[in-house]
Amino acid sequence: MSFGARLDAALTSRGSLCVGIDPHPALLDAWGLTDDCDGLSRFADTCVAAFAETAAVVKPQSAFFETYGSGGIAVLERTISACRAAGALVCLDVKRGDIGTTMAGYARAYLDPSSPLASDAMTVSPFLGVGSLQPAFDAAERFGAGVFVLALTSNPEGAQVQRARTADGRTVAQVVLDELADRNAGVLPLGSLGVVVGATVEGADVDLDKLNGPLLAPGIGAQGGTAADIRRIFGAAQRNVLPSVSREVLRHGPDVGALRAAVAEQVGQFAFLRA
Repeated sequence: MSFGARLDAALTSRGSLCVGIDPHPALLDAWGLTDDCDGLSRFADTCVAAFAETAAVVKPQSAFFETYGSGGIAVLERTISACRAAGALVCLDVKRGDIGTTMAGYARAYLDPSSPLASDAMTVSPFLGVGSLQPAFDAAERFGAGVFVLALTSNPEGAQVQRARTADGRTVAQVVLDELADRNAGVLPLGSLGVVVGATVEGADVDLDKLNGPLLAPGIGAQGGTAADIRRIFGAAQRNVLPSVSREVLRHGPDVGALRAAVAEQVGQFAFLRA
């Protein structure tokens, strides 16, 4: 099955939610864990136990594992494998963006099933041009994986690039959306190429309806995004929205039961997306 088909099935059976695994030092400390590979491993194992069997998508932030070197990468490999074995789809948050063989190398690292870091999907940055991401798109098609492309993020610095107007009057964000919509055209039940659109953006001014792919919406909870924002921003495209939450769930750790309850509460908030 393609990633789009697997994601569509997961959202229907498990609910519309992506849960981040973001083991930054302040959160390790809040959980009473050490700022080293042992603390990282305990944190990741707790997350797997708490929600890998129930969340539709789990999104480890690679940077927080990479900072511990090879030991951290080993924990990331184990976490990805354990989440997938428990039935969750894994979107590895790496936000890579490059050209040619380098982009192909990133795609091989994160999407090729033979890689120790093989995930169901990865995040990428399009600001060397959407066409520069073609090796990732090719790998996604070859391996039944997915790609989420940054389009319209909530951080204030993003506007100077993402909302800039091109020669034909479209915003850069709209160009990204249009190019992915062309690649997803006609794919059923859902294309495997998605975009990242923040759950707290104001005045989006983009056409999301024709993407025919998943819309990853970070910023739920601690960053201020709500179910009302999802309705406001995504409108008719909301069925394919994947709300992403991290701190709003992780602040309930390290108690596994409390983490599970927090995930269930968030899934309930977004039940309307697949009603």
